[in-house]
Amino acid sequence: MESQSTMRRTDSTITVKAPAKVNLTLEILGKRHDGYHEVRSLMQAIDLCDSIMFEPAEGVSLVCNEPELQSDDNLVLKAADLLGRAAGCNQGARITLQKNIPWAAGLGGGSSDAAATLKALNQLWRLGLTPSELARLGARLGSDVPFFIYGGLALAEGRGEKISPFLFRPDNWFVLLVPSVPRMERKTAMLYAALRPQWFTQGECTDRLVTFLEAGLKQPWPELCNVFEKAAPQVFQGIEELWRLANEATDKTLHLSGSGPASFVLCKEKEEAVEVWRKLTKAGLTSLVSRAFYETPPGDGAAD
Repeated sequence: MESQSTMRRTDSTITVKAPAKVNLTLEILGKRHDGYHEVRSLMQAIDLCDSIMFEPAEGVSLVCNEPELQSDDNLVLKAADLLGRAAGCNQGARITLQKNIPWAAGLGGGSSDAAATLKALNQLWRLGLTPSELARLGARLGSDVPFFIYGGLALAEGRGEKISPFLFRPDNWFVLLVPSVPRMERKTAMLYAALRPQWFTQGECTDRLVTFLEAGLKQPWPELCNVFEKAAPQVFQGIEELWRLANEATDKTLHLSGSGPASFVLCKEKEEAVEVWRKLTKAGLTSLVSRAFYETPPGDGAAD
């Protein structure tokens, strides 16, 4: 499978694709001394992408097609500010964000936008930082940001900021189902609060999948897992009924991505994904088909 370029540059602008992700696994190993939770997750970038354009300018500004996201709280602006301060750089940029990834859905769109901003401005401002250095900066913005510095398929550990990219690239397809539920500002905190210690693991579900993929096996895949699936019904009203309807329509199990409420069906071939999409559509459920997305990171290309 060929790499899918995420960055296009002209003399005066850089345009970047910021891909979404799904969590093939997401396990909580326990509570850390710093108050965070220790996680172990296998994450896969997918070709549902936001598009961000960067142009030289005086100061940093953001225009977004989603008016609610055009604010100082947007991770794009926070990433630009953090990079400028860390590098001692006072250059500016006019940033235009075309939002295509459903936000606050567990697909990592905001974190991906932040990572794309770090990578693009590193080039636009000619700072010369390596992916490892950008990932360390990204961890200050959010636990998922370091993953998007590398993209592709990777193991996330610690708070989610310790990234081990994989060289193998399974060409999987996904059918995404994003329910229309009210966006919740404290969604992830609510999910963590609903977790029970008996749901914590030692990361064995993730380990089984990593071993399977490293062996180059095709099918059947080991069971996918996401600990938040146990807590989601307490936070997202009606999500169990949605899963039930989807399962009845397709005979497939939906898996929560990240903190949800977006869910996905893993498919091995495009034809299978299209058939699942058709069945969900016939059942009155809105879904979309996506594919695993890869890029070759510039520079050092490995997390440390």
